[in-house]
Amino acid sequence: MAEWWRGSVTYQVYPRSFQDSDGDGIGDLAGITARLPHLAALGVDAVWLSPIFKSPMADMGYDVSDYMDVDPLFGDLAAFDVMVARAHELGLKVIIDQVISHSSDQHPFFRESRVSRDNARSDWYVWADGKPDGSPPNNWLSVFGGSAWEWDSRRRQYYLHNFLPSQPDLNFHNPAVQDWALSVLRFWLERGVDGFRLDTVNYYFHDTELRPNGPMPQKENRPPVNPYDMQDHLYSKSRPENPGWLERMRALTDEYPDRTMVGEVGDAPWRNVAIMAEYTQPGRLHMTYSFDMLGPEFTAAHFREKIEGFFQGAPDGWPMWAFSNHDVIRHATRWAEYGAADAVVKLAAAMLLSFEGSVCLYQGEEAGQVETDIAFDELTDPPGIRFWPDYKGRDGCRTPMVWDVSEYGGFSDVKPWLPVKAPQLARNLAAQEGVPGSVLEFYREMLAFRRLHPALRLGRTRFFEVPEPVLAFARGDALACVFNLSPRPVVLAVEGVLTEGAPCHAAHLEAGRLVLGPNGFAFLDADGGLSVSAG
Repeated sequence: MAEWWRGSVTYQVYPRSFQDSDGDGIGDLAGITARLPHLAALGVDAVWLSPIFKSPMADMGYDVSDYMDVDPLFGDLAAFDVMVARAHELGLKVIIDQVISHSSDQHPFFRESRVSRDNARSDWYVWADGKPDGSPPNNWLSVFGGSAWEWDSRRRQYYLHNFLPSQPDLNFHNPAVQDWALSVLRFWLERGVDGFRLDTVNYYFHDTELRPNGPMPQKENRPPVNPYDMQDHLYSKSRPENPGWLERMRALTDEYPDRTMVGEVGDAPWRNVAIMAEYTQPGRLHMTYSFDMLGPEFTAAHFREKIEGFFQGAPDGWPMWAFSNHDVIRHATRWAEYGAADAVVKLAAAMLLSFEGSVCLYQGEEAGQVETDIAFDELTDPPGIRFWPDYKGRDGCRTPMVWDVSEYGGFSDVKPWLPVKAPQLARNLAAQEGVPGSVLEFYREMLAFRRLHPALRLGRTRFFEVPEPVLAFARGDALACVFNLSPRPVVLAVEGVLTEGAPCHAAHLEAGRLVLGPNGFAFLDADGGLSVSAG
């Protein structure tokens, strides 16, 4: 199918936590293969796997030591091939993470690079002399805390790491590094993957003059938990050389039919949409994925601003929206204050699956899964350990899938790498299977509705002028989507009728008025024009 990715729904699998098949408490490729029928029955188009490559696992696989092999924790290349083949049999595309902005410090290239200043790969990573007083080259900070520079006693220089010191940044100003990275992509394209999720896609290049970053405008006097948030990272990422490199990746990907690339963009809120627009210009990325909807904001104005802002800046570009992923608190917990638990989860699903663009669901959200409360002695996530207790890290959203109500949720027969606790067991999938009104069955219903209505996949968006807490917009010419983002009832004046067979919650029409109960939503259509206004 031409441009299958446009308007698609991708399901993110965090491999360590999806399904353990070999009894070591860690999920693996064989486990993913066994559970693929669940994803097909759910109604998604593609599955995205977080990294499964060889790694010391200092950052749970986002520190790669061999980009062309599978870590034994997850299986091997043969198991990967079986998984891809099974996914394709079920009509699912396969997208894999590519973490090429940085490698593990155990990668052979870095081991060679750090030996001397004149070896064959001495310029494959970002090295710089310290200041005369021995301090780092500049003030750049690491996402995971502290300086972004680490001293290496062998070279008597600092190397750049935007994340852990064990995750040195590759030097994409070096054409040989770019050529190598393209060879990695080609390796996986030849194995039949349908696309790539490019981790930290705006981090590939740094300012060669190493100019210092300035301060970020602060909203309050008290510093944030992580000093990284105090800095405007103007020179350490999102550099002007990046689009040219994206064009090289796109040219390679275009050699293979029906493949796609989606890049993860993370920058200052006022710059994010502009970067997404720039990176999805023709000949660059197919899609960009950002953190714009992964925070605490839950207002109609916020969602409208992000969608309108993207398409105004990139009328020919394409976004991928998500409410949860492996890096943030699950949205069922983030937005719990806005209504009853299941009502908020269903409202969020209906909204997300109505947005113009493609959509990414995170494993477990189809069960209404909530954040796990992780104790300090259960933590594995480096920033969580460093910034405890004000920031508890990312382990709370990474706990195992809960398939049933057994001791470990059907994920494993042994104690998993992260705990399965009672609040998560209460939302197991088996208990929701075939139950009318359950979160699982609602997701299936909403996904089927999106699949059957081309306007939801490809229709342009026109927002209606209605006050908070209502988000209302038309997709295409004849479908209106109306959502009450609060636990209080609202009444709207409308033209149109409830769409036959459409998902609906706490909503009914009476004499030209749409009455929405707490977290209510509805879809309306008409042969003529649609209108929604304050009641």
